[in-house]
Amino acid sequence: MVLVTGASGFVGSKIMQVCKDVVACPSLRNISENDIKRIVEENCVDTIIHTAAISDIGVCQANPEASYFANVQIPVFLAKSSKNIKLICFSSDQVYSGTNEDGPYLEDMVNPNNIYAEHKLEMEQHVLDISPDAVMLRAEWMYDYYLKKPNYFMNIINAKDSVCFSSQQFRGITYVKEVAENMENVILLPGGVYNFGSETSKSMYEITKEFLTLIGKDIAVEDTPPRHNLWMNCEKARKHGIVFSSVEDGLKKCAEDYKLLI
Repeated sequence: MVLVTGASGFVGSKIMQVCKDVVACPSLRNISENDIKRIVEENCVDTIIHTAAISDIGVCQANPEASYFANVQIPVFLAKSSKNIKLICFSSDQVYSGTNEDGPYLEDMVNPNNIYAEHKLEMEQHVLDISPDAVMLRAEWMYDYYLKKPNYFMNIINAKDSVCFSSQQFRGITYVKEVAENMENVILLPGGVYNFGSETSKSMYEITKEFLTLIGKDIAVEDTPPRHNLWMNCEKARKHGIVFSSVEDGLKKCAEDYKLLI
């Protein structure tokens, strides 16, 4: 049995929909370590998939104490309460946000440059110190046809006149359905940190131009100055059977699933 935190959120709800033998964890907002220990014991699970977080970079920057509690302290509570239970925590590609190299980045090339990224990296380190068998997934920007949270797919679908991306910026983006579909193999991963998601050799500008053509949407793509790359090498996870579509094929798959292809 798998306990899923953040089960009503963007990632957690898809895991609940796609995966078998899952149970939703109650809200962890303002929760204590003893409460988490009780929840884990009462549910008699053998795996915990922790997706709950404060993931808005601006909110974390403005409220570092709230970010620390949600993004560091709660996963630490889970690690302390999960003896003999496999713990999987979602981290973020933002841990590469201050890296000087162009990428794609390997797992040891971290250099966070915002509060959210700093807390995600600290979370990884603390949880692995407590539970070396835990799995940390450095997830990319995920997307779906999803109305409750902005994401790349919805940004493009809802755009009116133009969108802005750089021909010099490289970043993986991932269909959240494929994230959920990979969970069975993720549970089998040895403990450690893994880059996790779709890969590409194309810029966000190129990807967006191709996707707009694919769905028959006629708007301009403006080539803007590059932001920092968030471009990961996911070979480590791939060697353990964690397989994603390419960024381009993932977007096509999502568009097919929602019947948006021309």
